Amino acid sequence: MTTTITKLAALIALTCSAATALAIEAAPLTAMNNDPTTEIAQQQSVFAVKRSLAKKIALNYATFAPQMKQQLSQYNLTMDAQQLSSLAIPKSLNLAQANHVIQQLKGLPNNTDNLLQLRLAHSDMLVDWQQGKAPLFAFAPQGNDKYWTEIEAFDQFGQIHILAVDELPQQPTFIIELDGKKTHQAGLAVMKQILTANQPQIQAPMMQTQDTAEPLSTSVLNKIRLNDDEEPWISGAAEVYGIVTGIDPSRDKPILDVVDLPYLDHDKTDYYPNQVLIHWQRYRWQAVDLLLMEQDDNTNYKTLASKLLEIAEQIMRTIPDPQVQGYAIIPKLTNELIKAMPDGWFTNDDDYLDVFYTLFENQNYHDHRGASSNATITLTPLTINPR
Repeated sequence: MTTTITKLAALIALTCSAATALAIEAAPLTAMNNDPTTEIAQQQSVFAVKRSLAKKIALNYATFAPQMKQQLSQYNLTMDAQQLSSLAIPKSLNLAQANHVIQQLKGLPNNTDNLLQLRLAHSDMLVDWQQGKAPLFAFAPQGNDKYWTEIEAFDQFGQIHILAVDELPQQPTFIIELDGKKTHQAGLAVMKQILTANQPQIQAPMMQTQDTAEPLSTSVLNKIRLNDDEEPWISGAAEVYGIVTGIDPSRDKPILDVVDLPYLDHDKTDYYPNQVLIHWQRYRWQAVDLLLMEQDDNTNYKTLASKLLEIAEQIMRTIPDPQVQGYAIIPKLTNELIKAMPDGWFTNDDDYLDVFYTLFENQNYHDHRGASSNATITLTPLTINPR
């Protein structure tokens, strides 16, 4: 089980190669020409983009510090992409091209909103910064965040400072990062589109006549709590989602449904969403598994969804008679899906949080712990009757 969890924890930046610091300095973002399909643009990583921007903003901090102080306050510690674009040196920042590179790396549509933002690491830093204390400009390291040993940050002279991973800096520190909610929503939309492309569509009750409509059987997530969301201080709030794994009711095909959990920002906190989590008519045997994952920067959502579906279908083809084995096939599918992932796919990808095996329809689960005891959920059945 430990090996399985370790592999899944590493899962998911399938196409993002790790650029070394030397390569980043040799090919900074400003070296890209106006054609975003150049070799340099294709080989940049999200880490490289953020590092380049952090250094540019740090070196030009004196120029636009007054504008930053007008826009940031105790009520707003973040400058979004539009606000960043309004700074005194937009051409030097080249945010439009940086955003295009990020869209490519994360498998998002070209029309995705600008994803970059600048955030003060903590509200306690605000007064010192407003009173003139020079800030640092940091960015999340590359690689799996479980193995980070230090965080780099630039000062306004371009010098690198080394910060602790698990301790908030004493000096005001701004973080160059992706807008987690925008990236999360756009990425899950891509995953849902790919995973559901070949699945049969369930007719909604509102489209049925009163005579033919049937009650809708669901399970509602009443409560959820994470013991550890795996996020260092530089990563900000978590962006968590679930993958419901089951078997198609009418054919021997896997069903992988992505469910957004947008409210689940912090660990050691109880959330009461009353969210419909499982639509049971989508699955055979009235049984599913639930994986909880947390988004990180290097995930390419398009490639991730395609690979998950491809491997799940390959595994299903190796099972002689799924109907004979019954619902026991579902945890087998989940485990085989995890074990099938090659180690070479993994860098700083979506973090595995926990897995819930064999959840049944019409079953109450009160403070039910996942296999890794990192998440606890309360699920209750809910039948939704047609009008």
